[in-house]
Amino acid sequence: MFKLGLIINPYAGIGGALGLKGSDGCEIRTQALAQGASMNANPRMAQCLSAIADLTDDLTVFTAGGLMGEQLARQMGFNTQVVYQPKQEPSEASDTEHCATLLVGAGVDLILFAGGDGTARNICAAVGERVAVLGVPAGCKIHSGVYAVTPAAAGRVVRKMVQGELLSLQQADVRDIDEDAFRAGRVQARPYGEMNIPADLEYIQATKTSGRESEELVLMDIADYIGEMMDESPQTLFVMGSGSTVDFIMQQRGLANTLLGVDVVRDNQLLASDVSASQLLSLISGHPVKLVITLIGGQGHVLGRGNQQLSPAVIEQVGKENILLVASKTKLQALNHRPLITDSGDVALDKRLSGVISVITGYRDKVVYPLRSPGNDDEF
Repeated sequence: MFKLGLIINPYAGIGGALGLKGSDGCEIRTQALAQGASMNANPRMAQCLSAIADLTDDLTVFTAGGLMGEQLARQMGFNTQVVYQPKQEPSEASDTEHCATLLVGAGVDLILFAGGDGTARNICAAVGERVAVLGVPAGCKIHSGVYAVTPAAAGRVVRKMVQGELLSLQQADVRDIDEDAFRAGRVQARPYGEMNIPADLEYIQATKTSGRESEELVLMDIADYIGEMMDESPQTLFVMGSGSTVDFIMQQRGLANTLLGVDVVRDNQLLASDVSASQLLSLISGHPVKLVITLIGGQGHVLGRGNQQLSPAVIEQVGKENILLVASKTKLQALNHRPLITDSGDVALDKRLSGVISVITGYRDKVVYPLRSPGNDDEF
């Protein structure tokens, strides 16, 4: 009988769609909830667990009470044992650490958790390398290498383990950033330790690489091409996603930019800055729109990492044909033939987006590259 440890940070990622760039701390969480933020960690864990829903006789779930795991596990029909009750509601980081410690004591075979880098950091502090772990991405920031590329991909890995397939363990970095610096436009990530994860190169993400691209001439070509499109379409709204490549384009146009947020440009003027998902959807409704985004270096994520303002509703409104994905060929080559990844939070949308996508790699220069939602866009 497989013993699955389960921890959910129910408030992970609630600041993302609102442009709050994190969910750490009571103040940010309160602000996000007051603005109507959605709590998506439990639904994302449900996506993961659906991959093993037919294996209920083969495992027991050990978890924390309420929204930290018990409620979902029982709803999905798993044999469930509660090893820890949160000491307060909403639950805090200390609850995650206490639960993780008790799961190690219960002898679980794997700790499956949903959250972001802060949650991974909490679990690492409690368990270190004493037990295998696997993260279901649900936070605003995912720099750590302990996460699967999508919730469904995490489910695939767990299914393999429950069914007794031989998976090696490998060490993966736990990294987290200073959220205050992040909100000021600075990425200051540092390692906090390592944990052991089941090795499956198809479904486990790489640690995020950082730094501004050095290929300035290539970026200038890309910026000139996007700028030409803007000049030719003065009534079109250009939604400018986050990241250094998009930041370079904005600088070349002489426009102020939110490096780690989403801005909107029309007729070469900044129409809105650092918008939330709801603000963005309201702005683009009924207007011609283009979305300029890039990928996360080393990981290949296009949607679902640091740009939750680009909600499924926004992407549906934009349409795949109006996504202008920009990246240098060097950045694509660094993926070593791994596909680009979409993890929007909407499984049906990710399936529709999967296939191939055109990537702008220079002035009027494009390549076609595969875009996937691992675990969602194929069958067991």
